[in-house]
Amino acid sequence: MKVSNCFGDKGALAKSIPQFKPRQAQLDMALAVEKAMKQKTNLVVEAGTGTGKTFAYLIPALLSKGKTIVSTGTKALQEQLFHRDLPTVIDALGCGRPVALLKGRANYLCRYRMDLHLKQADKLLESDLQADLVIVKRWSNRTDSGDIGELTELGEDSRIYPYVTSTQDNCLGRDCPDYDECYLLKARKKAQEAELVVINHHLFFADMAIKDTGFGELLPQADSFIFDEAHQLPDIATMYFGTSLSTRQIVDLSKDVEAAYRSEAADQAQLGKAAARLSQAGQDLRLCFGREPSKGNWREQMQQSNVQHAVKRLADDLSFLFDVLKLALGRGKLIDQCWERCSQYINQLKAICQVDELGNSYWFETTPRHLIMHLTPLDIANRFADFMAQQHASWVFTSATLRVGDGFRHFSSQMGIQRTAELSLPSPFNYQQQSLLFVPASLPEPVGGQPTARQFIETILPLIEASKGGVFVLFTSHRMMQQVAAEIGEQLTRPILVQGKSSKRILLDQFVAAGDAVLLATGSFWEGVDVRGDALSCVIIDKLPFGAPDDPLLSARIEDCRRSGGDPFSAIQIPKAVITLKQGAGRLIRSVTDQGLLAICDSRLASRAYGKTFLQSLPEMPRTRRQDKAVAFLQQPSIEQQPD
Repeated sequence: MKVSNCFGDKGALAKSIPQFKPRQAQLDMALAVEKAMKQKTNLVVEAGTGTGKTFAYLIPALLSKGKTIVSTGTKALQEQLFHRDLPTVIDALGCGRPVALLKGRANYLCRYRMDLHLKQADKLLESDLQADLVIVKRWSNRTDSGDIGELTELGEDSRIYPYVTSTQDNCLGRDCPDYDECYLLKARKKAQEAELVVINHHLFFADMAIKDTGFGELLPQADSFIFDEAHQLPDIATMYFGTSLSTRQIVDLSKDVEAAYRSEAADQAQLGKAAARLSQAGQDLRLCFGREPSKGNWREQMQQSNVQHAVKRLADDLSFLFDVLKLALGRGKLIDQCWERCSQYINQLKAICQVDELGNSYWFETTPRHLIMHLTPLDIANRFADFMAQQHASWVFTSATLRVGDGFRHFSSQMGIQRTAELSLPSPFNYQQQSLLFVPASLPEPVGGQPTARQFIETILPLIEASKGGVFVLFTSHRMMQQVAAEIGEQLTRPILVQGKSSKRILLDQFVAAGDAVLLATGSFWEGVDVRGDALSCVIIDKLPFGAPDDPLLSARIEDCRRSGGDPFSAIQIPKAVITLKQGAGRLIRSVTDQGLLAICDSRLASRAYGKTFLQSLPEMPRTRRQDKAVAFLQQPSIEQQPD
């Protein structure tokens, strides 16, 4: 079967999918992917919303002779691709090629760790954790895959998961007594045997950075790599090419040493004391920082005397535990493994605290319970280019948002991609008819701050009231979102939903069910959200999404660019903001019958020279700065109701 024959009026997709309509852009992309796979070359494709890019790369992949790895941006997209899109294409093609879904090790039950904690639950676990552990044990007797995504009786935020899954740090590998029955091992073996494997970007880079290879190699055997949502790759890659150490890892090591002391070396009382000292040192380091979650510059924190003291104590207690464990080596597999982890943490802490090294970002982030210290390289292009060069494979990178202005140079340079075919495919949607871009003329420029919540509300209220369907209000900061949420409720009779009040899935279900709700949201709702029809008829963005000036990784990149004589605003800040804005704007039109208004409440689009770069990157929508025209557009009949 030829790829070109699958997308026509009488092709495989049309015969299998009742509502399928041929799209030239989809066929063009499929042929470009097929060519890249056959010639073992590189391809970068921006496929506008509605192109059907998933089918455009799955069909060439399934019809090719080699092995393909498809990587998606998130586990949710990974599940959707494997359980919904892939079966549809396989049925259409009548294809019997073996496929597999592979996740990271933290997604699979570890029987050894579950049984270990079951034996000591009454001594080491709180009552709520003991109850959840019983639920996991009951589920373990009926699962075939061990994928904890099947465990619907527990919430995603249950604290039991670290006790019943493994990490690279605490996995015993071939020394594990349950090695032959390991669910992760079985999933990896299935992936080795499959001809198309669906993974996610985090797993790809974990494997590439040799941080998650406890059961052999996966990636070197592939003939083709396809990255969907490829715009996420640069930021994800940097996280895996550096090193991180968290107080959670320190506390978990302490707990495992305590478990090893009780089960393998009960006569070594020093083990229990060393574990308790280390756990307390980790907790005390976290207490050096504020209670609220935050991010910051680790270099600056290392100048503070209390942090210096807490870090030194942590280093000393790690060294002490190392020496005590060394005396007990050979007493048990868990003791030996804890000794190796302790050695690793000593080296990681040393590297993270050598903050004078150039070319790296040293930063930290806190959660309510823990501190994570990061060392992140500022440039991953050379390393990724070297990895690509080592593989005799084709590489396809696709997303709806890869171009900045009129080209792919920013993305390709970030990833070190060279000798690459480039393809930009327009969306099949008629943006001239289906949409309108409104840039309010009444708001001041957000220079040195931004318009007040009251000014913003006064501008958007007429739009919300005129909208016949639901409204997304997307913010660049939680603070502004909360200020608007506190004031707007009294002025609207519509349902108001605020990110953080419920899970993302529940909020979206409530939004669609209401039909006329107003959803106030930040980061995670800017992409990966698909609401079609009248349920979403207006998307409002508070301002251009330039990165926060206190973002430590962004600050380090800016400083590095400045030192090398570059212009960080044009080279780093504008491209990153353009990609984010394109993602947010992409929430509006999701089908050929959708109609809606995009309001970007930032006059810099019109007043600053760089505004042209943003506008050039957006779909070709009609534009207005007049609020009465925006209101009139929202009040007109929908496309389906308009006369032919």
